[in-house]
Amino acid sequence: MPVDETTNNGSVQVPFQLAVNELAENPENRCPCILLLDVSGSMQGEPIKELQEGVVVYRDSIFADDLARKRVEVAIVTFGGSVEVVQSFVTADNFTPPPIQARGDTPMGEAVVTALRLLGERKGDYRNAGIKYYRPWVFLITDGGPTDESKPCWVEAKELIRKGEAENQFSFFSVGVEGANMGKLTELNPARAPLRLKGLGFKAMFQWLSSSQRSVSRSIPGEEVPLSDPTAGPKGWATV
Repeated sequence: MPVDETTNNGSVQVPFQLAVNELAENPENRCPCILLLDVSGSMQGEPIKELQEGVVVYRDSIFADDLARKRVEVAIVTFGGSVEVVQSFVTADNFTPPPIQARGDTPMGEAVVTALRLLGERKGDYRNAGIKYYRPWVFLITDGGPTDESKPCWVEAKELIRKGEAENQFSFFSVGVEGANMGKLTELNPARAPLRLKGLGFKAMFQWLSSSQRSVSRSIPGEEVPLSDPTAGPKGWATV
C-alpha cells in the first residue's frame, strides 16, 4: 500500500517512487475522479447518512465492472470546519469508503483549491509513469454556500475552475442539496450549470456517476462519450 504524507496545506502526496511503482503494477488508462464533499454541520443527521451510503453504492458499482475497477481512480476531499483529503487516489479494488462526520462551517473555496492541487499532482504521476488518462472529473456536493468567500482562496478557486474548464483540464460538476446556495455554485463555475439534487437521492446520483464513468473507462482517452441526462425521465435524480 502507498504511504501517504500530509502536507502543510492539508493535501496528501504520494512519494514519487511509490506512485511510479503503483502505476507500473497497473498500467491501464486512468479515469480520475475527486469527490468534493460538504460535511459541514448542516449535513448532520439523515443527509450525511445518505451521503455515506451513496459513496458505498458508487464504490460497489465501479468495483463490479472489471475494466472500470482498474481504470477509475477515486479521491475524496471533505470540507466541514476544515478541509481534509480523507482518501487519496486509488482504484476501486483498493477503495474503502472512509467514515464521514458532519461538523463546522463550509470552507468551500479552500476545498476546491486543495482538490485541484491534488488532481494536478496525480496527473503529474500519470505523465511520469507514461499512463494515459481521461479528462478528470471533480464532483462537488453541498447543502450550503462558502463561508470563506471573503478570503483569497475563493477567488483562486473560481479562477482555477475557469481556466481548467476552458482548457479541458477537467470537468467540474456542482450538485446542490436542499438549502444549497445555487447562486454561489453558479458563480463558482459559470461554464457548467449546477444541478439540484431531488430530495436526498444520493444513491441515484452516485449510480449515475458510476454508470457514466464505466462508459468513459471503455472509451479511448480524448474521445467524447455522451452522458445520460440526469434531469430526464423517472430515473432522473436532479433538476436544473
